[in-house]
Amino acid sequence: MLQNTIARPAPLTHARVRELIGEPDQSAIDKVQDRIDPHIYRFIAHSPFLAIATAHADGTADSSPRGDYPGFVKVLDDQTLAIPDRIGNNRIDTFENLASDPRIGLLFLVPGHRETLRVNGRAYLTEDPNVLTRLEAEGKAPRLAIIVEVEEVFIHCGRAVLRSRLWDQDSTALAEHVPSIGEIVAAQYHREDVTAEAVDEGIESAYKNLY
Repeated sequence: MLQNTIARPAPLTHARVRELIGEPDQSAIDKVQDRIDPHIYRFIAHSPFLAIATAHADGTADSSPRGDYPGFVKVLDDQTLAIPDRIGNNRIDTFENLASDPRIGLLFLVPGHRETLRVNGRAYLTEDPNVLTRLEAEGKAPRLAIIVEVEEVFIHCGRAVLRSRLWDQDSTALAEHVPSIGEIVAAQYHREDVTAEAVDEGIESAYKNLY
């Protein structure tokens, strides 16, 4: 079992963080926009993956992935995005959070691109057929979509991606050292009827139905 070996450090004040980090360059401030311009549109149109950050009214936070064909997130206009809800595990954590706190943060990635795209704003759910039809994939429309009203959008520098070597081919070898979802779930459940092999087989079967 993993155990704590050090005492929890005291949190730093905002003033102390600024003292340690310093002030941002003016360019880092000026790059923030309140709408989607043609260059940002091209980034979103080629992105097959994003992470969504939301928070519940009680203060608990959550981040979840979304992925599909490049450009699966549609730009409805220069301040509005639509994100399809494909089939998944039905936890709806993001939806429950948005019901009580509409604030949302998005992080878009494009494979091979060093920089990421950050979008902040407010969001709500829709089942408007006019929107859902635009989000079809493999001939199927999503059941719901998240509409994001953009308040901030900006490119984030590529240092994190460069340091992580995320797009290096050799990095894919790291997956060999990570337990399968079956191994993880079986260890957590502590039930004789839940085996790693059975879970992995079930997951592989489920992954054949992405839409």
